[in-house]
Amino acid sequence: MKKILSLFLCCLMVLTLMGCGGSNGDDITTYTYSSELDIKNLDSSDADDGCSLKAIHAVIDGLTKTDKKGNIVNAVAKSEELSEDGLTHTYKLRKDVKWTNGDPVTAHDFVYEWQCIFRKKGSYYYMFADGIAGIEGAQELSDKIDAGEELTDDDLNSMGVKAIDDYTLEVKTTVRVSFFDELMAFPCFFPINEKFCEKQGDKYGKSAKAILGNGAFIMTNWEPGSIAEFKKNEDYYEAKTVKIEKLVMKLVQNPKVAAQSFMAGETDYAPITSDLVGKYKDDESFKQVPEGFLYYLSVNFQNADLANANIRQAVSLSINRNDLCEKILKDGSFAATGFILSGLATSPDGVDFRKDSGNFTSYDKKKAQESLDEGLKELGKDQITLRFTYGTDESPKDVFVTYLQNALSELDGIKVEMVATTKQDRIYNKQKNGDYDLATTRWGPDYGDPTTYLTMGISTNGNNYGKYTNSELDALMDKVANESDANTRWKEMIDAEKIMMDDLCYIPVFEKGTATLQNKDVKGLVIRPVGVPYTFQYVSK
Repeated sequence: MKKILSLFLCCLMVLTLMGCGGSNGDDITTYTYSSELDIKNLDSSDADDGCSLKAIHAVIDGLTKTDKKGNIVNAVAKSEELSEDGLTHTYKLRKDVKWTNGDPVTAHDFVYEWQCIFRKKGSYYYMFADGIAGIEGAQELSDKIDAGEELTDDDLNSMGVKAIDDYTLEVKTTVRVSFFDELMAFPCFFPINEKFCEKQGDKYGKSAKAILGNGAFIMTNWEPGSIAEFKKNEDYYEAKTVKIEKLVMKLVQNPKVAAQSFMAGETDYAPITSDLVGKYKDDESFKQVPEGFLYYLSVNFQNADLANANIRQAVSLSINRNDLCEKILKDGSFAATGFILSGLATSPDGVDFRKDSGNFTSYDKKKAQESLDEGLKELGKDQITLRFTYGTDESPKDVFVTYLQNALSELDGIKVEMVATTKQDRIYNKQKNGDYDLATTRWGPDYGDPTTYLTMGISTNGNNYGKYTNSELDALMDKVANESDANTRWKEMIDAEKIMMDDLCYIPVFEKGTATLQNKDVKGLVIRPVGVPYTFQYVSK
């Protein structure tokens, strides 16, 4: 009898341990996150995709960061002193922040990275220039890059960032930037250990061994297209706030597979697509979260047909945005009414930009046909053909583009051709080289200010792939970049969006929500749909 009882108790203990396992079944301190996309690059001076930035965010802290309530707080910076004119930021750095090789994080590490992004012509160098960070000398560097000129050391040293000493960083701007501290939480402003980076050369950021961090986690393994694994950084200056021992990112996950893994207890977070919502919407793990992306159509103005305002108007009016979101996407997405996200920024009086600016989108099939007829008449054509370019690895763009194809096919005079490719090819080959008509794309706010979207309408902006040009908008955005009065600047930004939307330089469609399955026992995952949306530092199980 004692043997039977003993055996029973042993089995009970095993079952209890198995029941507490959470993801991976054997370690309650492991948090597993499923991602549809892959990590491309861990070099903060060069990375530009969301999944890579998410991984960098997990292993490196900048001057500021997101706290557990979603607020921007000091990180590597212990304090900040702002000059009376608001143009000089002096950051005092913490002396207890270490790189994982034991080196102290110094002001020189920030200067090195900020120069690197220009040296490498990284995707985000424009964020240092006028209209965004407004760092002294950055616009001149940006102009030289755009003109195809090579930068010298003297050029780089002319930028308004200086290490006064190891633990004092001085940054000078040309105008007062109200959201400057928020910018400092974005990876392109993160530090890089110069000695380590130079030793790695071209390999820097390309593997788990070729990245050096100072943040909450240390990357231990990265198998592109498969998995990325991180362990808690025991020497992190806020190690007490990190409750999980291991972070796992399952990469390039098919949503159906991710959902199955979640239900099997193998993962803690899984994004799902619209076709799975019906299956899981009543499950207690189902949650819809704001993703912070505006999905829109990029218009190629080099296409003579799309350069016609009536044709663009016809395309926009043909889209039943509410129907698309409610019946097709079903993930919490909702119709976009302009080019600036709702909830992104508020006026000095506390009014949301979207409410202050107004509604620039609508659905009217009859008016769409009338606009198309007028456009065709102006062009001297009976019919036009438009190519829709989209990435098959960019869910839900495949569903999105099919809906658009069907909507436009209901108009007489438009033929639609679908151009399926990958995200990388769509952006860096087809859009960058002007080889498209309309492209389904998205933009997430890098920081909480309308200029993160408005600058895309500037004729010289590197992300203006469609070559839209409006001198009135360019002049107005120059005023925005140099305006010190908050109320005047706000009105100028409202006027800027109106110009862009009246011209339909981009065609906004919906603000993205994400349907997810989340472990109800997990707490502390911070989702802030600005900058890098996910912060894992505070997760607990």
